Amino acid sequence: MDLIPAPRQMERAEGFHELGDSFGIEAGPGTEDTARWLRATLGAATGLALPPKKGDEYDVLHLSVRPGLDAEAYRLVVAPHGVHIQGGSPAGVFWGAQTLRQLLGPDAFRRAPLPGRTWRLPLTEIRDAPRFRWRGLMLDVARHFMPKDGVLRYLDLMAAHKLNVFHFHLTDDQGWRIEIEKYPRLIEVGSWRARTKFGHRASPLWDEKPHGGHYTRDDIREIVAYAAERHITVVPEIDVPGHSQAAIAAYPELGNTDVITASIEGGSALSVWDTWGISPNVLAPTDNTLRFYEGVFEEVLELFPSEFIHVGGDECLKDQWRQSPTAQRRIRELGLNDEDELQAWFIGHFDNWLSARGRRLIGWDEILEGGLAKGAAVSSWRGYAGGIAAARAGHDVVMCPEQQVYLDHRQHEGADEPVPIGYVRTLEDVYRFEPVPSELTPDEARHVLGTQANVWTEVMEDHTRVDYQTFPRLAAFAEVAWSRLSAPAERDFTGFERRMVAHYRRLDALGVAYRPPAGPRPWQMRPGVLGRPIDGPPPNR
Repeated sequence: MDLIPAPRQMERAEGFHELGDSFGIEAGPGTEDTARWLRATLGAATGLALPPKKGDEYDVLHLSVRPGLDAEAYRLVVAPHGVHIQGGSPAGVFWGAQTLRQLLGPDAFRRAPLPGRTWRLPLTEIRDAPRFRWRGLMLDVARHFMPKDGVLRYLDLMAAHKLNVFHFHLTDDQGWRIEIEKYPRLIEVGSWRARTKFGHRASPLWDEKPHGGHYTRDDIREIVAYAAERHITVVPEIDVPGHSQAAIAAYPELGNTDVITASIEGGSALSVWDTWGISPNVLAPTDNTLRFYEGVFEEVLELFPSEFIHVGGDECLKDQWRQSPTAQRRIRELGLNDEDELQAWFIGHFDNWLSARGRRLIGWDEILEGGLAKGAAVSSWRGYAGGIAAARAGHDVVMCPEQQVYLDHRQHEGADEPVPIGYVRTLEDVYRFEPVPSELTPDEARHVLGTQANVWTEVMEDHTRVDYQTFPRLAAFAEVAWSRLSAPAERDFTGFERRMVAHYRRLDALGVAYRPPAGPRPWQMRPGVLGRPIDGPPPNR
């Protein structure tokens, strides 16, 4: 039946249950949202009305919450007389509905019915539950802005793959993407750059038109609500203290104003960055900066109900702090040893601030440097080492090592690969990724909340490039995050490839511009645009 991700247990019987015009839905308490989703998606694809029906009628899809199951677990039974989806919670019922959609075939992923199509479900029983509670996708909309409709589309694609955490990378040197009422210049100034580097930062090519955009507060509310209907949690990222040039361009007093930087050419004001890499312009460690970002986070907490708030914390170049009398005075006042401890103090401030408001801080693994903030969780991106250290210290971890699940890295060594970045990470490489390091004891491993694939968009100028880099590898990642697979070397990649034949047809029906197994189509190539390929196998740590 070619399901992706693979379910935990499946038993197939002979025969089918055919869906006729009378086929309807009985939605038990807590399943109303899933019933609404089924009518909107399967109703559009099949042309069936899927009306409300009672349990004693024939030809019914019964949706119910069964508390005895784990929260995201489900049981799907297709019998001759009807269909049952039971979930341990409304989320479990929804994941069962996603499996039901796959059982109907690739055309169930279309937006309108094809003529002459009949719909039937194979008689089967499936018992399933996820391996990890955090099955994430990070999308960078700061480097290249993705309009709201594109974000909603990616939430649908995540739901189709049973992913449940959307890490929303909203701010960086190259753009600020979220409206903050208290600080209007963040979008008036910080959301636009004058031009954009095309390709890797060493490329001589430029796109000379302005680039930008932002999400209004109502856009964010809509995105969060749309995600919640699909049982996806949106975790916002507001980067501090590095990756902040767009904010400093809007409010110069946030920067290290007592340091003259080479980034300010000819004495002109600092602008939103137009190239890639790591900007030397970082936030000043002042009380004014703390109060400013407290104001930002107050509005972020109002818009995002998530347990975790991501504060970045990565790649903060400290040259300005070393040169800044203000920063050096703060180090002395706090009794710190160096700039690493100054960053730890900065992150620790917001850890305490978020904790006091019932939230939890999460940041990239650089927040380990200078002392890990109490109560903070870690996104381990520079390999496994940061996650191992954090788990051993009793901190929760999301495993997202660059060398394994950065989907901006190239998929093949061929010359036709568009703007090749990083190591070759094939579909099989992602399928053999293991989120839990073998070095961890069982108690330490319990701190691994799950795993996440990251999509950085420096060289992805539109949604078709994002599609190309993300798919089909996100399908392999989704199976790693959901299914209980064997050890990496023992995994049945041949079987996964066989199931992908049907899954490519699902992606076609959804309009996903994925990388074909045979290589990029002509319109997917970017000849002459410089990338940054790295040869050889990636380090495993």
